[in-house]
Amino acid sequence: MTHDHRTALINGLLALAAFLQDHPDVPTPRSLTLHHFPRQDSDAEQCAEIDQIATRIEAPTTYSGDHSGHYATSRFFGPVEYRAVAILAAARARYDAETTYRGCIEPDPVPATR
Repeated sequence: MTHDHRTALINGLLALAAFLQDHPDVPTPRSLTLHHFPRQDSDAEQCAEIDQIATRIEAPTTYSGDHSGHYATSRFFGPVEYRAVAILAAARARYDAETTYRGCIEPDPVPATR
């Protein structure tokens, strides 16, 4: 993320906070997670980036190899989470295999309940 993108994101978050503060009638979620995903370089490069972020935000890393194949770190600011996630090659390959038939099968229409 270049400095201009970073500044734009920070300004957008501040503007959103100010808007929600000024408009208490607008509903808000109970929590919010802001994700950062490293470029899809090698697994080692992605994990190294997550390790660097973990050091900067003073948080541990987690690896969910058996479940999702994600290597991550996060820090909470109240109900707001900054989360950096590397989706490793095996997990991306598994996802690609699982979605091979996407768009080829259509479910039966569900009647409207409204």
